[in-house]
Parts: sequence; structure tokens; C-alpha cells
Amino acid sequence: MLRVEHLRIGNLPALTFEVADGECLAVEGPSGSGKTLLLRAIADLDAAPGQIFLDGHERMEMPATAWRKAVRFAAAEPGWWGDTPRTSFPEAQEKNGRVERLLSGVGLDAEILDRQIATLSTGERLRIALVRALADEPRVLLLDEPTSALDAASAALVEELIRFQILAGRNVLIASHDAGLVSRLAHARLQLAQPGPARMPEREAS
Repeated sequence: MLRVEHLRIGNLPALTFEVADGECLAVEGPSGSGKTLLLRAIADLDAAPGQIFLDGHERMEMPATAWRKAVRFAAAEPGWWGDTPRTSFPEAQEKNGRVERLLSGVGLDAEILDRQIATLSTGERLRIALVRALADEPRVLLLDEPTSALDAASAALVEELIRFQILAGRNVLIASHDAGLVSRLAHARLQLAQPGPARMPEREAS
């Protein structure tokens, strides 16, 4: 269970909500409403007043590295720390075959890890970054526009991979303008708006 209590992001009112294991919460709102800032705050990448609990443990009770390993943010514009994607994957992750399986699941061959990042398309970089986020099996996934730069076929593969993570019991938060993706995956929605109040999560009809 991921629980957020009285978290303050920008000019939004204090936010309190929870996401159960195996549930997906869609974070919605116009550009500039704070969707990305909210996901980054939950990942402990940006400072924000309030409390965030994972399975009863508050983020400040855990080392930052441990929290960020369990609570993973995948950016709409991912960053890289080397010339090829392989530098972003520890050797141990590759040895167990999980990285290759994840790459295959989003329509990519393992050889892409050795290509120059500068030569990759936006969609390829986005899918590799999603695999990077999933490689060590975090408990919580915070996905910022995970299908925005993808063609229909690639978006369908990514959506299926996200659905599998939900079925596996992970807590998933998605910020997306893709109404179809949200309607198919989300169990609840959190509507953000500036400068008015945020609308607390509404559960989807079963």
C-alpha cells in the first residue's frame, strides 16, 4: 500500500490519497497543474512537505537510495549517464535474463543496448527507459506519459507491460493525457487543477 498524507506540491492544496497493491491511479490535469511534480515528490526526487508511506514505512525512515529503489519514477524525457543504454543496466540485471525479456515485451532486441543513444528514436529511448525502471522490480511505478511518443503498436506493447505490473501487485501511478490508456488501466483518478482545489481520487466503476 502506498499512502500519501498532506503532501504539498506548488499551489495545490495538501493531497491525501492511497493506492492499494495491484491498483493503478491516474493523475490527470492540464499542463502545468503539477502532475510531474507530484510523481517526482513521491519518488523523493524533489523536496515536498508531507508524509509518504509504503507498506507502513514513511519515506524519511528509509535511506534515500532504498526508497528510490522501491519507488521508481520513469520520466517522459528520460536522462542517460553514458553513450549507450547498456551503461544504465547493472551486469547482474542482465545475467538473469530479465532485461532481455522486458525489452522483448516492448518490441525491442537486446542489441539495442549497445547502440549510441544519440541514434535512437524518441520512442526507442522511452521504451528502454521503462525497461530500466522495471529491471530491478520496484514496488511502486510512477509513470509520466509512458506512451506519449509511441506509435500505436509500440504503445499497445507498453500498455500490456504496465497491465502486467498491476496484475503482479505493484502500485502504479500514471500521469497521461491518453484518455484511452487511462480508461483501460486506471482503478481511480486524481484530478489536479491550478489554481483551484484538487479533486480527490474517484474509483472507477467495476
